[in-house]
Amino acid sequence: MPILPGVASLRFNLPGTAPGFFLEDAAEMLYRLIGTLLLALVISPAWADILAGKVVAVADGDTITVLDNTKVQHKIRLAGIDAPERKQPFGQRAKEQLSDLVFGKTVQVETDKVDRYGRQIGKVLIDGRDANLAMVTAGMAWHYKKYQTEQATSDRLLYASAEEDARAGRVGLWREPAPVAPWDWRRGERQAGQ
Repeated sequence: MPILPGVASLRFNLPGTAPGFFLEDAAEMLYRLIGTLLLALVISPAWADILAGKVVAVADGDTITVLDNTKVQHKIRLAGIDAPERKQPFGQRAKEQLSDLVFGKTVQVETDKVDRYGRQIGKVLIDGRDANLAMVTAGMAWHYKKYQTEQATSDRLLYASAEEDARAGRVGLWREPAPVAPWDWRRGERQAGQ
């Protein structure tokens, strides 16, 4: 179908095109370009889903349950951080800290990934405040560097800086003489169980 009646047969000699390039060919190329850009925006990991709801449970220092307005529960693993396990030093304190921040409150969760346990991975915001970052700042979680490439650059820098500051200030778990990272603790537990 011609773009403009009576103009469809106009020929152009554009650089990089074959002789006899038609206006219709240019329009088709433009449509393909626009379609490709739209597809890139739709599947881009930078575009996260936003889940809103009330926090109805706190499992530990980095996992919560959010009840949305349709009464569906969503298990959320806080992105970019790893808090001490319950049996580790500061494990219970980390859970209490996260509870104080979010339990019973309405939150927004920016999520774009599900982990192998079926939990949505996300950044939890309460009144615009990043609860994940607040946990690191309070010395109740590590910046989970194994997954830092999945974070926005600004978040990665903020979380890394917050951990450095908490370490330097001996805040929270950094008061311990030799805190064991949760991923190392889990590995040790798995090896002990074999």
